[in-house]
Parts: sequence; C-alpha cells; structure tokens
Amino acid sequence: MAIAEIIIQYITHLIGGGGYFFVFFLMILESMIFPVPSEAVMPFAGFLISQQKFSFLGVIFFSTLGSITGSLLSYYIGFYGGKPFIAKYGKYFLLRQGDLAKTENFFAKHGDKTIFISRFVPVVRHLISLPAGAAKMNVFKFSFYTVLGAAIWHAFLSWVGFSLKQNWQDIEQYAGFFGYFLLAVIAVAVLIFIRKRKK
Repeated sequence: MAIAEIIIQYITHLIGGGGYFFVFFLMILESMIFPVPSEAVMPFAGFLISQQKFSFLGVIFFSTLGSITGSLLSYYIGFYGGKPFIAKYGKYFLLRQGDLAKTENFFAKHGDKTIFISRFVPVVRHLISLPAGAAKMNVFKFSFYTVLGAAIWHAFLSWVGFSLKQNWQDIEQYAGFFGYFLLAVIAVAVLIFIRKRKK
C-alpha cells in the first residue's frame, strides 16, 4: 500500500471517528499558533462527505466555527497583550516585534481586506489574529472577514477532497510518487523550522 494511501486512510478514520467536533477542534488550533494547516484536514473531510459520513453544510459550519473561535482567542491575546506579549512570547511562535510593526503598517495601507486575504495564505493565517488584536482592529469587521474567508477556503478544500475521492481510481497510480513527495516536503519543513528556531 502506498504511503499516501496509508495517510489518507488514517486521517479519514481519525476525522470520521471524532466527527464534526474533531473538525471544529482542529480548525481552532489552525487559527491560532499551532501548526495544523487546513490543507491537511479539510480535503479529508471532503472525502468523508463523498462517503456520506459528513454533510457539506455541516463541514463548512463546524470548520468555520472553529476558525472564528481560534481567531478570536488569538485576537484578544493580541488585543490585551499587544507588544509586551509579542516581545515576551513571540519568539516561541517565530513572531517578532518587527513583524508586529510591519503588520500594523500593512493594516494601515491595505485596510480590512488583510484579514480576508490572510485566510488563503499558509502560515500567515496562523498568526494574523495576534497583530490584528494588537492593532485594535474593529472586532466585528475582524470577525466578518475571518468568517467569510474561512468559509470560502474550507468550502474549496472540501470540494477538492470530495472530487479526489470521486476520482480515486484516476489518481491511485500516482499515490506512490505522492507519498515520497509528501515525506520530502515534511522533511524540508522540519529543517526550515529547526533552522529558524536556532536563529
């Protein structure tokens, strides 16, 4: 059995066993500072939609609810902690005072759309809520753009997972290659993370 197929079976079993709550919980983590990318969760929820274990609306609702919950937690950490929090703990999240200053400038230049766009950008979506809170962005606008961006992104990823499952026979021949490619990507990501932490 190819590595990719083993991973798919394991994650779909994990998500399926935990139900919507597991999707909700993982998206809370993903919207905070934990390295749980939605790209590694939502497509598998889409697989389960194709198996009629989940509904499309249920997946979008609970995943988006998780995103706004995690984002608001980070937002208020930034709101009340602000620069002192980032100065003290930011290094553990690879976030520096300079990052906050740049983000505040980015808010001033691009406005509210920053939050919406960040939902589609890997890594940025994990951290953007802290600077948003520290910059005292209006919480209602922050929530609106977070929900809008998260719902669209989750819907897209779920649709991708649903489509791949429906066409599994067409992609099965590439599973072995994908598995080794996936391992290589994980290895490179770990090395980059270690290098940044050492710096």
